[in-house]
Amino acid sequence: MKRKIEAQLLNWKSKKQRMPLLIKGARHVGKTYIVREFGKRYFKNTIYLDFETDRDAASFFGDDISPQKLLRRLESYTGQQIVPGETLVIFDEIQFCNRALTSLKYFCEDAPEYHIVAAGSLMGFPVNPEHYSFPVGRVEMLELHPLDFEEYLWARGKEPLANEIKQAYRDMSPLPENLHQEAVQLYNEYLIVGGMPASDTIFLETGDFSSVPAALSGITDSYTADIAKYASPIENSKIEVCYRSIPAQLVKGNKTFPHKVAQQNGDGTQLDTAIQWLSFAGMVLKNQRITQASEPLAAYADFSSFKLYLNDVGLLATKLGLSHQSILSGKCGISLDAIAENYVAQQFAAKGHSLYYWYNEDADVDFVLQKDNEIIGVAIVMSENDGKQTFDVFTRTYNTAYNIYLSTKNFSKYNGLKFIPLYAAFCI
Repeated sequence: MKRKIEAQLLNWKSKKQRMPLLIKGARHVGKTYIVREFGKRYFKNTIYLDFETDRDAASFFGDDISPQKLLRRLESYTGQQIVPGETLVIFDEIQFCNRALTSLKYFCEDAPEYHIVAAGSLMGFPVNPEHYSFPVGRVEMLELHPLDFEEYLWARGKEPLANEIKQAYRDMSPLPENLHQEAVQLYNEYLIVGGMPASDTIFLETGDFSSVPAALSGITDSYTADIAKYASPIENSKIEVCYRSIPAQLVKGNKTFPHKVAQQNGDGTQLDTAIQWLSFAGMVLKNQRITQASEPLAAYADFSSFKLYLNDVGLLATKLGLSHQSILSGKCGISLDAIAENYVAQQFAAKGHSLYYWYNEDADVDFVLQKDNEIIGVAIVMSENDGKQTFDVFTRTYNTAYNIYLSTKNFSKYNGLKFIPLYAAFCI
Protein backbone atom coordinates (compact mmCIF):
# COMPACT_ATOMS: atom_id res chain seq x y z
CA MET A 1 0.00 0.00 0.00
CA LYS A 2 1.25 3.45 -0.90
CA ARG A 3 1.79 5.57 2.20
CA LYS A 4 2.53 9.28 2.55
CA ILE A 5 5.41 8.59 4.92
CA GLU A 6 7.42 7.28 1.94
CA ALA A 7 8.15 10.85 0.83
CA GLN A 8 9.46 11.67 4.31
CA LEU A 9 11.64 8.56 4.28
CA LEU A 10 13.16 9.55 0.95
CA ASN A 11 13.80 13.06 2.22
CA TRP A 12 15.59 11.61 5.24
CA LYS A 13 17.64 9.26 3.04
CA SER A 14 18.93 12.13 0.90
CA LYS A 15 20.07 14.37 3.76
CA LYS A 16 23.77 15.08 4.06
CA GLN A 17 23.49 15.85 7.78
CA ARG A 18 21.42 12.89 8.88
CA MET A 19 20.45 11.57 12.28
CA PRO A 20 19.08 8.07 12.88
CA LEU A 21 15.36 7.90 12.19
CA LEU A 22 12.87 6.70 14.81
CA ILE A 23 9.39 5.79 13.58
CA LYS A 24 6.82 5.48 16.33
CA GLY A 25 3.16 4.57 16.26
CA ALA A 26 0.62 2.15 17.62
CA ARG A 27 0.88 -1.53 16.85
CA HIS A 28 -0.61 -2.72 13.55
CA VAL A 29 -0.37 0.60 11.70
CA GLY A 30 2.25 -0.77 9.28
CA LYS A 31 5.63 0.38 10.63
CA THR A 32 7.48 -2.89 9.94
CA TYR A 33 6.07 -3.24 6.44
CA ILE A 34 6.95 0.34 5.53
CA VAL A 35 10.58 0.22 6.66
CA ARG A 36 11.25 -3.18 5.08
CA GLU A 37 9.74 -2.10 1.78
CA PHE A 38 11.77 1.10 1.97
CA GLY A 39 14.92 -0.99 2.32
CA LYS A 40 14.01 -3.26 -0.60
CA ARG A 41 13.21 -0.41 -2.96
CA TYR A 42 15.94 2.13 -2.20
CA PHE A 43 18.98 0.25 -0.84
CA LYS A 44 21.22 -2.49 -2.15
CA ASN A 45 20.76 -4.54 1.02
CA THR A 46 18.95 -4.38 4.34
CA ILE A 47 19.97 -5.53 7.82
CA TYR A 48 16.82 -6.25 9.84
CA LEU A 49 16.68 -6.98 13.57
CA ASP A 50 13.47 -7.56 15.55
CA PHE A 51 14.25 -7.13 19.24
CA GLU A 52 10.94 -8.64 20.35
CA THR A 53 11.62 -12.01 18.74
CA ASP A 54 15.41 -12.10 18.30
CA ARG A 55 16.99 -12.22 21.75
CA ASP A 56 20.44 -12.98 20.29
CA ALA A 57 20.43 -9.65 18.49
CA ALA A 58 19.65 -7.84 21.74
CA SER A 59 22.70 -9.45 23.32
CA PHE A 60 25.00 -7.50 20.98
CA PHE A 61 24.10 -4.29 22.77
CA GLY A 62 26.05 -4.80 25.97
CA ASP A 63 28.45 -2.44 27.64
CA ASP A 64 30.15 -1.30 24.43
CA ILE A 65 27.65 0.21 22.00
CA SER A 66 30.09 2.16 19.88
CA PRO A 67 28.87 2.16 16.25
CA GLN A 68 31.95 0.50 14.74
CA LYS A 69 31.85 -2.43 17.15
CA LEU A 70 28.09 -2.86 16.68
CA LEU A 71 28.41 -2.76 12.90
CA ARG A 72 31.11 -5.45 12.92
CA ARG A 73 28.94 -7.66 15.12
CA LEU A 74 25.92 -7.16 12.85
CA GLU A 75 27.96 -8.00 9.74
CA SER A 76 29.18 -11.19 11.38
CA TYR A 77 25.69 -12.11 12.63
CA THR A 78 23.87 -11.52 9.34
CA GLY A 79 26.63 -12.41 6.89
CA GLN A 80 26.06 -9.15 5.05
CA GLN A 81 28.34 -6.18 4.54
CA ILE A 82 27.14 -2.81 5.84
CA VAL A 83 28.15 -0.08 3.39
CA PRO A 84 27.38 3.61 4.02
CA GLY A 85 24.79 4.87 1.55
CA GLU A 86 24.00 1.37 0.30
CA THR A 87 22.77 -0.50 3.39
CA LEU A 88 19.71 0.21 5.49
CA VAL A 89 19.95 -1.01 9.10
CA ILE A 90 16.56 -1.54 10.77
CA PHE A 91 16.09 -1.91 14.53
CA ASP A 92 12.47 -3.03 14.88
CA GLU A 93 10.52 -3.11 18.16
CA ILE A 94 13.40 -1.14 19.64
CA GLN A 95 11.53 -0.59 22.92
CA PHE A 96 12.53 -4.16 23.82
CA CYS A 97 16.24 -3.25 23.85
CA ASN A 98 16.99 -0.07 25.76
CA ARG A 99 20.70 -0.21 24.91
CA ALA A 100 19.85 -0.29 21.20
CA LEU A 101 17.75 2.83 21.71
CA THR A 102 20.65 4.51 23.51
CA SER A 103 23.03 3.49 20.71
CA LEU A 104 21.18 5.79 18.30
CA LYS A 105 22.85 8.72 20.05
CA TYR A 106 26.30 7.38 19.13
CA PHE A 107 25.31 6.60 15.56
CA CYS A 108 24.26 10.24 15.30
CA GLU A 109 27.48 11.58 16.78
CA ASP A 110 30.10 9.13 15.47
CA ALA A 111 28.66 7.44 12.35
CA PRO A 112 26.17 9.77 10.63
CA GLU A 113 27.09 8.32 7.22
CA TYR A 114 25.07 5.15 7.97
CA HIS A 115 21.33 4.84 7.40
CA ILE A 116 19.82 3.64 10.69
CA VAL A 117 16.04 3.33 11.10
CA ALA A 118 14.39 2.26 14.34
CA ALA A 119 10.70 1.49 14.80
CA GLY A 120 8.75 0.93 17.97
CA SER A 121 5.46 0.98 19.81
CA LEU A 122 4.83 1.93 23.44
CA MET A 123 7.77 4.33 23.20
CA GLY A 124 6.58 6.28 26.23
CA PHE A 125 6.88 3.16 28.38
CA PRO A 126 10.19 1.26 28.03
CA VAL A 127 9.63 -2.46 28.45
CA ASN A 128 12.76 -2.77 30.57
CA PRO A 129 13.14 0.60 32.32
CA GLU A 130 16.51 -0.13 33.94
CA HIS A 131 19.24 2.13 32.52
CA TYR A 132 16.70 3.57 30.07
CA SER A 133 18.11 6.55 28.17
CA PHE A 134 16.23 8.17 25.32
CA PRO A 135 18.51 9.86 22.74
CA VAL A 136 16.90 13.29 22.97
CA GLY A 137 18.02 15.56 20.15
CA ARG A 138 19.98 12.78 18.46
CA VAL A 139 17.20 11.19 16.40
CA GLU A 140 14.75 12.38 13.79
CA MET A 141 11.24 11.22 14.66
CA LEU A 142 8.24 10.37 12.51
CA GLU A 143 4.88 9.02 13.59
CA LEU A 144 2.90 6.56 11.50
CA HIS A 145 -0.89 6.48 11.81
CA PRO A 146 -3.46 4.17 10.23
CA LEU A 147 -4.19 4.95 6.58
CA ASP A 148 -6.01 8.25 6.20
CA PHE A 149 -8.88 8.48 3.73
CA GLU A 150 -6.64 9.62 0.86
CA GLU A 151 -4.31 6.65 1.38
CA TYR A 152 -7.38 4.41 1.48
CA LEU A 153 -8.47 5.82 -1.88
CA TRP A 154 -5.02 5.03 -3.26
CA ALA A 155 -5.32 1.46 -1.98
CA ARG A 156 -8.74 1.18 -3.66
CA GLY A 157 -7.25 2.27 -6.98
CA LYS A 158 -9.01 5.64 -6.73
CA GLU A 159 -6.04 8.00 -6.92
CA PRO A 160 -7.67 10.05 -9.75
CA LEU A 161 -10.69 10.61 -7.47
CA ALA A 162 -8.40 11.68 -4.63
CA ASN A 163 -6.79 14.21 -6.96
CA GLU A 164 -10.20 15.53 -8.00
CA ILE A 165 -11.15 15.96 -4.34
CA LYS A 166 -7.96 17.93 -3.65
CA GLN A 167 -8.55 20.17 -6.66
CA ALA A 168 -12.15 20.82 -5.60
CA TYR A 169 -10.88 21.74 -2.13
CA ARG A 170 -8.32 24.16 -3.56
CA ASP A 171 -10.94 25.79 -5.79
CA MET A 172 -13.81 25.42 -3.30
CA SER A 173 -15.95 24.36 -6.22
CA PRO A 174 -18.38 21.40 -6.24
CA LEU A 175 -17.30 18.03 -7.54
CA PRO A 176 -19.39 16.66 -10.40
CA GLU A 177 -22.36 14.95 -8.76
CA ASN A 178 -21.39 11.44 -9.86
CA LEU A 179 -17.90 11.85 -8.34
CA HIS A 180 -19.36 13.37 -5.20
CA GLN A 181 -21.72 10.43 -4.69
CA GLU A 182 -18.89 7.96 -5.33
CA ALA A 183 -16.71 9.74 -2.75
CA VAL A 184 -19.54 9.68 -0.19
CA GLN A 185 -19.98 5.94 -0.68
CA LEU A 186 -16.25 5.33 -0.31
CA TYR A 187 -16.25 7.50 2.83
CA ASN A 188 -19.03 5.33 4.31
CA GLU A 189 -17.02 2.26 3.32
CA TYR A 190 -13.96 3.66 5.10
CA LEU A 191 -15.99 4.14 8.29
CA ILE A 192 -16.48 0.37 8.34
CA VAL A 193 -13.07 -0.82 7.15
CA GLY A 194 -10.95 1.93 8.74
CA GLY A 195 -7.29 2.52 8.07
CA MET A 196 -5.60 -0.45 9.69
CA PRO A 197 -3.57 -2.24 6.98
CA ALA A 198 -4.81 -5.69 8.08
CA SER A 199 -8.50 -4.84 7.68
CA ASP A 200 -7.88 -2.89 4.47
CA THR A 201 -5.96 -5.79 2.95
CA ILE A 202 -8.60 -8.39 3.73
CA PHE A 203 -11.39 -6.16 2.42
CA LEU A 204 -9.49 -5.32 -0.76
CA GLU A 205 -8.84 -9.03 -1.33
CA THR A 206 -12.38 -10.22 -0.64
CA GLY A 207 -14.66 -7.22 -1.14
CA ASP A 208 -16.61 -8.67 1.78
CA PHE A 209 -17.55 -6.36 4.66
CA SER A 210 -18.35 -9.36 6.85
CA SER A 211 -14.64 -10.27 6.93
CA VAL A 212 -13.66 -6.91 8.46
CA PRO A 213 -14.92 -7.21 12.09
CA ALA A 214 -12.83 -10.32 12.75
CA ALA A 215 -9.66 -8.58 11.53
CA LEU A 216 -10.38 -5.49 13.63
CA SER A 217 -11.37 -7.53 16.69
CA GLY A 218 -8.03 -9.31 16.41
CA ILE A 219 -6.27 -5.94 16.61
CA THR A 220 -8.33 -4.96 19.65
CA ASP A 221 -7.48 -8.29 21.28
CA SER A 222 -3.76 -7.69 20.68
CA TYR A 223 -4.08 -4.23 22.23
CA THR A 224 -5.72 -5.76 25.28
CA ALA A 225 -2.92 -8.34 25.45
CA ASP A 226 -0.34 -5.52 25.35
CA ILE A 227 -2.08 -3.83 28.26
CA ALA A 228 -1.93 -7.04 30.28
CA LYS A 229 1.69 -7.68 29.32
CA TYR A 230 3.29 -4.25 29.68
CA ALA A 231 1.18 -2.24 32.12
CA SER A 232 1.72 -2.65 35.82
CA PRO A 233 -0.75 -4.96 37.58
CA ILE A 234 -2.17 -1.98 39.47
CA GLU A 235 -2.91 -0.01 36.30
CA ASN A 236 -3.93 -2.94 34.11
CA SER A 237 -7.63 -3.00 34.97
CA LYS A 238 -7.91 0.80 34.88
CA ILE A 239 -6.46 0.96 31.37
CA GLU A 240 -8.86 -1.72 30.16
CA VAL A 241 -11.83 0.06 31.76
CA CYS A 242 -10.79 3.32 30.16
CA TYR A 243 -10.28 1.82 26.71
CA ARG A 244 -13.59 -0.07 26.80
CA SER A 245 -15.51 3.04 27.87
CA ILE A 246 -14.46 5.30 24.98
CA PRO A 247 -17.13 4.19 22.44
CA ALA A 248 -19.94 4.70 24.97
CA GLN A 249 -18.62 8.12 25.98
CA LEU A 250 -18.49 9.21 22.34
CA VAL A 251 -22.04 8.05 21.65
CA LYS A 252 -23.28 9.96 24.72
CA GLY A 253 -21.82 13.13 23.20
CA ASN A 254 -20.20 14.21 26.47
CA LYS A 255 -18.37 17.53 26.35
CA THR A 256 -15.44 16.02 28.23
CA PHE A 257 -14.15 12.54 29.01
CA PRO A 258 -14.70 11.63 32.68
CA HIS A 259 -11.65 11.19 34.86
CA LYS A 260 -13.57 8.48 36.65
CA VAL A 261 -15.66 5.67 35.15
CA ALA A 262 -18.26 4.00 37.34
CA GLN A 263 -17.89 0.30 38.02
CA GLN A 264 -20.74 -2.18 38.46
CA ASN A 265 -20.37 -1.97 42.24
CA GLY A 266 -20.90 1.80 42.10
CA ASP A 267 -17.28 2.73 42.79
CA GLY A 268 -15.40 5.10 40.49
CA THR A 269 -12.07 4.23 38.94
CA GLN A 270 -9.57 7.09 38.59
CA LEU A 271 -8.28 7.04 35.03
CA ASP A 272 -5.63 9.77 34.69
CA THR A 273 -2.66 7.38 34.48
CA ALA A 274 -4.64 4.99 32.27
CA ILE A 275 -5.38 7.78 29.81
CA GLN A 276 -1.70 8.72 29.71
CA TRP A 277 -0.73 5.09 29.05
CA LEU A 278 -3.19 4.76 26.17
CA SER A 279 -2.01 8.05 24.66
CA PHE A 280 1.65 7.04 24.76
CA ALA A 281 0.75 3.68 23.23
CA GLY A 282 -0.96 5.46 20.33
CA MET A 283 -4.19 3.59 20.99
CA VAL A 284 -6.22 6.75 21.56
CA LEU A 285 -6.31 10.31 20.27
CA LYS A 286 -6.80 13.15 22.75
CA ASN A 287 -8.75 16.28 21.80
CA GLN A 288 -7.94 19.00 24.35
CA ARG A 289 -10.45 21.67 25.29
CA ILE A 290 -9.28 25.27 24.92
CA THR A 291 -10.65 28.17 26.95
CA GLN A 292 -9.83 30.70 24.24
CA ALA A 293 -9.53 30.31 20.47
CA SER A 294 -6.50 32.53 20.06
CA GLU A 295 -2.93 32.07 18.90
CA PRO A 296 -1.19 30.00 20.20
CA LEU A 297 -3.91 27.47 20.96
CA ALA A 298 -1.61 25.40 23.17
CA ALA A 299 -1.42 28.27 25.65
CA TYR A 300 -5.17 28.05 26.29
CA ALA A 301 -5.47 24.29 26.80
CA ASP A 302 -7.60 23.20 29.74
CA PHE A 303 -5.78 20.06 30.83
CA SER A 304 -8.72 18.91 32.96
CA SER A 305 -11.10 18.70 29.97
CA PHE A 306 -10.61 16.61 26.86
CA LYS A 307 -12.28 14.07 24.59
CA LEU A 308 -10.83 10.68 23.66
CA TYR A 309 -11.17 8.81 20.39
CA LEU A 310 -9.92 5.45 19.21
CA ASN A 311 -6.94 5.63 16.87
CA ASP A 312 -8.97 4.12 14.03
CA VAL A 313 -12.60 4.68 13.07
CA GLY A 314 -12.99 1.09 11.89
CA LEU A 315 -12.12 -0.11 15.40
CA LEU A 316 -14.82 2.20 16.78
CA ALA A 317 -17.48 0.92 14.39
CA THR A 318 -16.57 -2.67 15.30
CA LYS A 319 -16.61 -2.01 19.06
CA LEU A 320 -20.02 -0.32 18.72
CA GLY A 321 -21.29 -3.45 16.99
CA LEU A 322 -22.78 -1.53 14.07
CA SER A 323 -23.73 -3.44 10.93
CA HIS A 324 -22.18 -2.40 7.67
CA GLN A 325 -25.67 -1.97 6.21
CA SER A 326 -26.57 0.71 8.78
CA ILE A 327 -23.36 2.64 8.17
CA LEU A 328 -23.60 2.46 4.39
CA SER A 329 -27.17 3.73 4.55
CA GLY A 330 -26.33 6.46 7.07
CA LYS A 331 -29.06 5.14 9.38
CA CYS A 332 -27.19 4.33 12.57
CA GLY A 333 -28.63 7.17 14.68
CA ILE A 334 -26.52 9.06 17.16
CA SER A 335 -23.70 6.58 16.63
CA LEU A 336 -23.10 8.20 13.23
CA ASP A 337 -22.18 11.49 14.96
CA ALA A 338 -19.63 9.71 17.14
CA ILE A 339 -18.17 7.83 14.17
CA ALA A 340 -17.89 11.00 12.08
CA GLU A 341 -16.16 12.85 14.92
CA ASN A 342 -13.69 9.99 15.45
CA TYR A 343 -13.07 9.90 11.69
CA VAL A 344 -12.25 13.63 11.56
CA ALA A 345 -9.94 13.36 14.58
CA GLN A 346 -8.12 10.51 12.82
CA GLN A 347 -7.69 12.52 9.60
CA PHE A 348 -6.45 15.60 11.45
CA ALA A 349 -4.01 13.60 13.58
CA ALA A 350 -2.57 11.92 10.48
CA LYS A 351 -2.17 15.39 8.94
CA GLY A 352 -0.14 16.47 11.98
CA HIS A 353 -2.71 18.82 13.50
CA SER A 354 -2.84 19.15 17.28
CA LEU A 355 -6.41 18.42 18.37
CA TYR A 356 -8.38 21.10 20.23
CA TYR A 357 -12.07 21.91 20.69
CA TRP A 358 -14.06 24.79 22.21
CA TYR A 359 -17.43 25.14 23.86
CA ASN A 360 -19.49 27.32 26.18
CA GLU A 361 -23.11 27.20 27.28
CA ASP A 362 -24.34 28.54 23.92
CA ALA A 363 -22.31 26.70 21.32
CA ASP A 364 -19.53 24.21 20.73
CA VAL A 365 -16.97 23.78 17.96
CA ASP A 366 -15.81 20.20 17.42
CA PHE A 367 -12.26 21.10 16.35
CA VAL A 368 -10.21 24.29 16.38
CA LEU A 369 -7.13 24.25 14.16
CA GLN A 370 -4.13 26.53 14.04
CA LYS A 371 -2.53 26.71 10.59
CA ASP A 372 0.48 29.02 10.82
CA ASN A 373 -1.05 32.12 12.44
CA GLU A 374 -4.62 31.41 11.34
CA ILE A 375 -7.31 30.04 13.68
CA ILE A 376 -10.01 27.93 12.03
CA GLY A 377 -13.14 26.47 13.58
CA VAL A 378 -14.46 23.11 12.32
CA ALA A 379 -17.96 21.80 13.07
CA ILE A 380 -19.44 18.47 11.97
CA VAL A 381 -23.03 18.74 10.74
CA MET A 382 -24.89 15.45 10.39
CA SER A 383 -28.43 16.82 9.83
CA GLU A 384 -30.11 19.92 8.40
CA ASN A 385 -30.86 21.36 11.83
CA ASP A 386 -27.40 20.90 13.29
CA GLY A 387 -24.84 23.62 13.51
CA LYS A 388 -26.89 26.66 12.42
CA GLN A 389 -25.88 28.62 15.52
CA THR A 390 -22.50 26.96 15.99
CA PHE A 391 -20.34 29.74 14.64
CA ASP A 392 -22.49 32.77 15.54
CA VAL A 393 -21.13 32.99 19.08
CA PHE A 394 -17.70 31.72 18.11
CA THR A 395 -17.08 34.29 15.38
CA ARG A 396 -18.41 37.15 17.48
CA THR A 397 -15.90 36.22 20.18
CA TYR A 398 -12.84 35.30 18.13
CA ASN A 399 -11.34 36.66 14.94
CA THR A 400 -11.03 33.40 13.03
CA ALA A 401 -9.60 33.32 9.50
CA TYR A 402 -12.62 31.31 8.37
CA ASN A 403 -14.78 28.46 9.66
CA ILE A 404 -15.67 25.08 8.21
CA TYR A 405 -18.78 22.93 8.22
CA LEU A 406 -18.11 19.26 7.51
CA SER A 407 -21.03 17.20 6.20
CA THR A 408 -21.91 14.85 3.36
CA LYS A 409 -22.83 17.83 1.14
CA ASN A 410 -20.74 18.99 -1.79
CA PHE A 411 -18.18 21.82 -1.68
CA SER A 412 -19.42 25.40 -1.41
CA LYS A 413 -18.64 28.63 0.42
CA TYR A 414 -20.70 31.50 1.75
CA ASN A 415 -20.08 34.55 3.92
CA GLY A 416 -16.80 33.42 5.51
CA LEU A 417 -17.91 29.77 5.83
CA LYS A 418 -16.56 26.83 3.88
CA PHE A 419 -18.83 23.82 3.41
CA ILE A 420 -16.58 20.81 2.88
CA PRO A 421 -17.58 17.15 2.47
CA LEU A 422 -16.42 14.85 5.24
CA TYR A 423 -14.51 12.80 2.69
CA ALA A 424 -12.24 15.83 2.11
CA ALA A 425 -11.17 16.23 5.76
CA PHE A 426 -7.69 14.96 4.80
CA CYS A 427 -7.25 18.13 2.70
CA ILE A 428 -7.69 20.61 5.57
